[in-house]
Amino acid sequence: MLTINITSIYVDDQAKALAFYTDVLGFRKKTDVPAGGARWLTVVSPAHPDGVELLLEPAGHPAAKTYKEALVADGIPFTSFAVQDVRAEFDRLAAAGVRFVQEPTDLGPVVTAVFDDTCGNLIQIAGPPG
Repeated sequence: MLTINITSIYVDDQAKALAFYTDVLGFRKKTDVPAGGARWLTVVSPAHPDGVELLLEPAGHPAAKTYKEALVADGIPFTSFAVQDVRAEFDRLAAAGVRFVQEPTDLGPVVTAVFDDTCGNLIQIAGPPG
């Protein structure tokens, strides 16, 4: 059986991304080792420290930049994070200065909101209605 171990998100600046993903979003740094001219830099949910790692991958490849820009231009989130209460998480993150491009929206079986991660990506949070 296959399991997801690591997934990645392209970031413009790894140090800036690490600060945002840990200090603002609340993830924890898991791995930070040199990898050529960059770092193999991952974060995890504090609720699941041995769970899926999010690789903060440098967006140095020209295709990554084009891909990210196209997603943002079309308003498409790069990835989605699960939360128990989208409205509460929206309030927490907004109070921390996070810029949302979509406020909590009830889509029937799910509530979503979308924010700018300051690293060139839109990120969706999603959770149950209610």
